[in-house]
Amino acid sequence: MRLWWAVLAMGLVLAAPARAEEADRRLLAEGGRTVLIRHATAPGTGDPAGFDLADCATQRNLSDEGRAQARRIGERFAEWSVRVDAVLSSRWCRSLETARLAFGADRVEPYPPIDSFFGDRSTEPAQTAAAKARIAGFDGEGVQVMVTHQVNITALTGIVPRQGEAIVVEPSGNEIAVVGRIRFDQAAAE
Repeated sequence: MRLWWAVLAMGLVLAAPARAEEADRRLLAEGGRTVLIRHATAPGTGDPAGFDLADCATQRNLSDEGRAQARRIGERFAEWSVRVDAVLSSRWCRSLETARLAFGADRVEPYPPIDSFFGDRSTEPAQTAAAKARIAGFDGEGVQVMVTHQVNITALTGIVPRQGEAIVVEPSGNEIAVVGRIRFDQAAAE
């Protein structure tokens, strides 16, 4: 009898990732939502003093692991046949590169309201309001993707995401509601 319970428990443990992946796929397939993605792995915190937004060499950038992670994000969207109606990105190089590697360079639109305000919190209220308005106004059949930074996602949702993690949101009155959280590397590994 114990062996039967052990086999049943093992089956449930092995089936859980497949159910979670299917739930993530359905969440994105329903469309009409916004997917907030924290840029892929870029070692460190913030940017060096005196960085130049127009010069990637002066910024904190994706590592090789981050580039591979960004490609895997795009692969998951493709495998799940997710319709992507818009790809917006912070103008920071690590966000732009994540978006371009995941969704294709020609699809990415730089969107200043989701630029990092890590170094200047005074811009947070206006940027967050503009991002919320964009989310509230989205009514596409697919999803709208915003590739941004931890501080922006936390201001919008209260969640501190990992690098390369997605928070799925939708409008809810004057606010936005979190309806899902996807860790693409976990889904791919399981």
